[in-house]
Amino acid sequence: MRVLLVEDDEMIGRSLKQALEGAGWSADWVRDGELAQSALGDGGYTCVLLDLGLPRQDGTEVLRRARERGDATPVLVLTARDGLDDRIHSLDLGADDYLLKPFEFRELLARMRAVVRRRDGAAHSLVGSGALQLDLTTREVVVNGAREALTAREFALLHALLERPGAILSREQLENRIYGWGEEVTSNAIDVLIHGMRRKLGADAIRNVRGLGWRVAA
Repeated sequence: MRVLLVEDDEMIGRSLKQALEGAGWSADWVRDGELAQSALGDGGYTCVLLDLGLPRQDGTEVLRRARERGDATPVLVLTARDGLDDRIHSLDLGADDYLLKPFEFRELLARMRAVVRRRDGAAHSLVGSGALQLDLTTREVVVNGAREALTAREFALLHALLERPGAILSREQLENRIYGWGEEVTSNAIDVLIHGMRRKLGADAIRNVRGLGWRVAA
């Protein structure tokens, strides 16, 4: 899945980006509020990790503008501001959670999974229904009750499709959800990925709509 990391501290940003990618996330890292606004406008993010003390535009302003234009991407605030008023203000502006620095990376991952579950309307870690589900905690797919391991990109692609069962997602939409900035994407990358997933899940699990894209059954 793809995350936007908004952090101006070089050491923290670099280490978080590396840790997130090691945990299977595709992480785009920006270092000021204006770049964060631009990145959010492009869309395609599963969640946002937002520092508050940013140059050019404060994190609270980034959050306020995102919510005003209807952007519902889950936002997890990461900041050293420990005042109660700061926490209340961020939550009232539309933040989904708030984590004080310094923090344990495992807790950050757990909170990220939690805000994504809430956005998907799930109280537990399973997304989807019927014969095909995705476990956000173990990063496995559940097919007719049987579990199957997924690569990071397979997981991201299936999560994008299961968020909107029945909806057709184009090649560009899927690429935006799977690949980060600067990653080279070949013209048939999505086709190869889906071909491999059909071998795991069954030929009818992901259906092609000729000329439009792919979908899973509603």
